[in-house]
Amino acid sequence: MLQNRDYTIIIDKSGSMYTKDQMGGKSRWVLMQESTIALAHKCEELDPDGMTVYLFSGRFKRYDNVTAAKVVQIFQENEPSGATNMAAVLQDALNDYFRRKASGNTKPNGETILVVTDGEPDDRKDVMKVIIEASRKIDRDEELAISFIQVGNAPEATRFLKILDDELQSAGAKFDIVDTVTIDDMENMTLTEVLLNAITD
Repeated sequence: MLQNRDYTIIIDKSGSMYTKDQMGGKSRWVLMQESTIALAHKCEELDPDGMTVYLFSGRFKRYDNVTAAKVVQIFQENEPSGATNMAAVLQDALNDYFRRKASGNTKPNGETILVVTDGEPDDRKDVMKVIIEASRKIDRDEELAISFIQVGNAPEATRFLKILDDELQSAGAKFDIVDTVTIDDMENMTLTEVLLNAITD
């Protein structure tokens, strides 16, 4: 299932990503860069044409066919600032998937979207709506997987991710396509291990 699948990673670059609360006094942003490079290496093994990378705060930016070598450049071009407007970037990633599917350009095994964030989004209801609508457009639940991964320890972010994981089907989602990893779930795992687990799970 891991081969012949596309991978997209959506990275929160809101101002709080500068917080230095990671091991060795690193900021969430520095940790994110290191982990994204490792993830890109793994994705290249599975999907040689590279992955799609989005960075978002109030607005979002998209990079296609990203290989490990390009990750450093992306992080050099971007600095954390602004809000956490998640629905728009998630909608764009999903629209892109369904556009490619309609024109026969998706991989046979579908797509995995990883969303790495450190806070709850400013548009919680919209995020839920976007996911529920996407779940109604797919034929089988393995086709699309969205993993939300929390960096940092904001309790409101943990609560929101739990809602996404547990309550979307009762809110009308056709399939349970969301998986979340909160700070509590990570325990002794590094962010890199969590990201790699999310694509191989």
